[in-house]
Amino acid sequence: MYDKIKTTMEYGMTPITTTESLYELCDRLSKAEFITVDTEFLRDNTYFPKLCLIQVADDQGAHAIDPLSEGLDLEPFFNLMADRSVMKVLHASRQDFEIFYNLTGKLPEPVFDTQIAAMVCGFGDSVGYETLVTKIVKAQLDKSARYTDWSRRPLTDTQLSYALGDVTHLRDIYRYLVDELKRTNRQGWVDEEMAVVLDPSIYFIEPDAAWMRMKVRTNKPRFLGILKELAKWRETEAQTRDIPRGRVAKDETLFEVAAHPPKNADFLDKIRGLPKGFSRSRAGKSMLTAVKAGLDLSDDELPRIEKIKPRPATPPMADLLKVLLKIKCQEAGVATRLVASSQEIEAWAASPKREDVRPLKGWRRQIFGEDALKLMSGDLALTARNGDIDVVELEEES
Repeated sequence: MYDKIKTTMEYGMTPITTTESLYELCDRLSKAEFITVDTEFLRDNTYFPKLCLIQVADDQGAHAIDPLSEGLDLEPFFNLMADRSVMKVLHASRQDFEIFYNLTGKLPEPVFDTQIAAMVCGFGDSVGYETLVTKIVKAQLDKSARYTDWSRRPLTDTQLSYALGDVTHLRDIYRYLVDELKRTNRQGWVDEEMAVVLDPSIYFIEPDAAWMRMKVRTNKPRFLGILKELAKWRETEAQTRDIPRGRVAKDETLFEVAAHPPKNADFLDKIRGLPKGFSRSRAGKSMLTAVKAGLDLSDDELPRIEKIKPRPATPPMADLLKVLLKIKCQEAGVATRLVASSQEIEAWAASPKREDVRPLKGWRRQIFGEDALKLMSGDLALTARNGDIDVVELEEES
């Protein structure tokens, strides 16, 4: 039975700023069954998120670690993140994982994401931390420091109180969700979703693959070859200089250069979106090198994508499947987005014989997939009754 924890220590309002004190804290935390973790960061002017504060808590209390403190070595904390004897609990962990991965090349383990668990337990799609605090802990979060600049020092007690609230309530939320998962026997569902979140490829973009994240206008191989080299150049520049890729060059600019490759530096000055004098800069020269690399690719080396087709109209069956999905997810008490997205439903409705769709894998097949197949084959129907929708399994004709 779930009960709120009783802490024996209040917030540690003085941040950890020395390696010695961090070693002492992490040594204590390494003996805990689980710890809750959150971070505050900025990335407005950088490629990689700038870690500004780490919050961590166990049953004895909550502490802030100041990674901007001069001389502070975060090795004890990163060792704790890798300690498999301690469960790390986070909410909406992807951004935190990106920080840890880019700093260490590793992801924490083992981990429990309360947002994913909450979706499995019926709290809705992408449920926010504040919602869980309200519904589970019956508390209200202090929002006064929500838009603070976490890089400025010193931090005030108000800022620290706000930040530490993100890990103190998380202890109660974790225990509640663990009990719910045991009661419903759905821990395996969470494990499946965590395997996706723990894929390292999510957290670092290889420059060679950067072009594939762009919404291209054409599938002409030579255009794609030049764009691939330009995207690689931009990603490398952004990572090396640690600035947002848009500050190097915007997508539209790369499209323009790939469509009309400049023959020399003078042509760069005529391209809209590039700053004045860009042609004479180091970046301008390296961009021209990237363009030449794209032009020099042999036909066999050019990237190719399928012909870009206008998006077809949504099949009427997709609308029925979405209604069925909502009904089945309400019955099961699970967020619809966790089972299938609208795009997945529409693609499946357009090609109903496909077997490689997410709703037919694992626990999703039991919740929704089998009934979806019956609906598409005419063995199941949706009917209106008393202002509601019923799911009716049709009997075979004799």
